[in-house]
Amino acid sequence: MGEVLSIEAPGEIALVEEMLADVPEGGFRVATTHSGISAGTELTYVKGSNPYLVSSWDPALGLFVTGTPSMAYPVRGIGYMQVGMVVETRTRSVREGALVAMAYGHRTGYVADPMADRFVELPGDLDPVLGIYVAHMGPICANGLLHAAADLHGPAVRELGDGVRGRRVVVVGAGVVGLLTASFSLAHGAAEVVVVDETPARLRIAESLGAGVLEFDDDPAVELKRRWRHGPHDRGADVVFQCRGQTRALALALKALRPQGTVVDLAFYTRGADEVRLGEEFHHNGLTLRCAQIGRVPRGLAHVWDRERLSHETIALLRLRGPLLREHVVTDVVGFAEAPELLADLAARRRHSVQAVLCDHVEDKRG
Repeated sequence: MGEVLSIEAPGEIALVEEMLADVPEGGFRVATTHSGISAGTELTYVKGSNPYLVSSWDPALGLFVTGTPSMAYPVRGIGYMQVGMVVETRTRSVREGALVAMAYGHRTGYVADPMADRFVELPGDLDPVLGIYVAHMGPICANGLLHAAADLHGPAVRELGDGVRGRRVVVVGAGVVGLLTASFSLAHGAAEVVVVDETPARLRIAESLGAGVLEFDDDPAVELKRRWRHGPHDRGADVVFQCRGQTRALALALKALRPQGTVVDLAFYTRGADEVRLGEEFHHNGLTLRCAQIGRVPRGLAHVWDRERLSHETIALLRLRGPLLREHVVTDVVGFAEAPELLADLAARRRHSVQAVLCDHVEDKRG
């Protein structure tokens, strides 16, 4: 028997019991050690603003169809940043005692099928708390850099840093996605990385990671275009990673770009984008807006840059910059029993967190 986080209705969150299946031949069972909360996506279910609650996604048409929702309350098993310890295995794919990164939702245990469930075994030198980024969140951010590289080189991309190396980079938003994307850009040789946000505490974190920072309300587009000159009538960022799901953040991202520059958009706009003024900088400067969604890598690169490679790039980043990320980005570590209260407080803005992690203290059996 295990427990799973359940959103019973908007604002109503509970831990409920769930029966775990027996481990089948070829499968394995994990006990969750760490489970990272995505305060953006997951809180949309707590608030009732997620589009899947009012419409359904038609994968064949690639359209949201109104009328029949894809999901209904209670919503269970949200979350995509889990680390589990293998406590029973009936497969040679993974050994008992291994720590694996997966995406199976906020639950205390899970029975996995290696033919259906993706997992990444964590190396022994990696902080298991940071392992929450390996399966999904890290690849989301790495895919943003991959889109920037493809924008320059098309299918001839060789390294993840091909789109940022030696270039001036802006990251709009200092949440987890923005901070990891800034870290990837710094690790891959960007000439300068500036993070823009409206929360001073988050900007201090970005600064601690090695990025330059500007406050949202200090007219950062003007500041950056005065600072970054490429030639006559050519000023601004080479590439902007838009990592905040607010329309004014997208508008700022477009304003900060040099002519014919590209915004790589990793944000989730649950309320549309009415404030984006496409008749101004977007039109007059010939800009490009590319959506970097983890469901796809850039066209022509899927055979080389699959999810496994993006996870490998994430592990490399965590080995290089893990202590900084652990110290500054992971702001809350609480037990599973505290999860309902934590999510309710985050949704109501009674509590502010960058990266919250649910933790179940399981004896480390590695080795």
